[in-house]
Amino acid sequence: MTTALPEPTDAYADTRTRFLDYLDYYRAAVAAKLDGLSEEQARSSRLPSKWSPIEMAQHLVFMERRWIRWGFLGEQVDDPWGDHDGNDRWTVDPGRRLAEVVEQLLAGGERTRSVVEGAALSDRAAVGGRFPADMEPPTLEWILFHVLQEFARHAGHLDIVRELIDGSVGE
Repeated sequence: MTTALPEPTDAYADTRTRFLDYLDYYRAAVAAKLDGLSEEQARSSRLPSKWSPIEMAQHLVFMERRWIRWGFLGEQVDDPWGDHDGNDRWTVDPGRRLAEVVEQLLAGGERTRSVVEGAALSDRAAVGGRFPADMEPPTLEWILFHVLQEFARHAGHLDIVRELIDGSVGE
């Protein structure tokens, strides 16, 4: 795999655009790292921590949903922690295919983009979803920064895992 992704380079972009462009960039990097893996490779772990590439991808799907839909919008979502097994381990239903998870990852990005384009970065998250009424919820800017660092960190993890699987390096 030698796909080079175009890194966002608009030095004059506003902060909202920069967040969205970098989220798209890292989401695409994650999808590229998963591209070409067999279902067996996607479900196998090469690490002592035992997480697999499909578990990482599903974690990112749920993480983004927890922060944007359940967190910022305050939507009630089914099983917001469905990527965890109760023992703080990531899990994926054996019947789910990698392509399904990647499709959800990309669809989550479209939803995030529409939410962010309709809000101010200084807007506070809704109360009643992820955030209880007795705390001051974070701003959209804080949430986006957190989601971005999660994607960047885990894209780096997938870089290493993909290299261990088949020697593919780089973006």
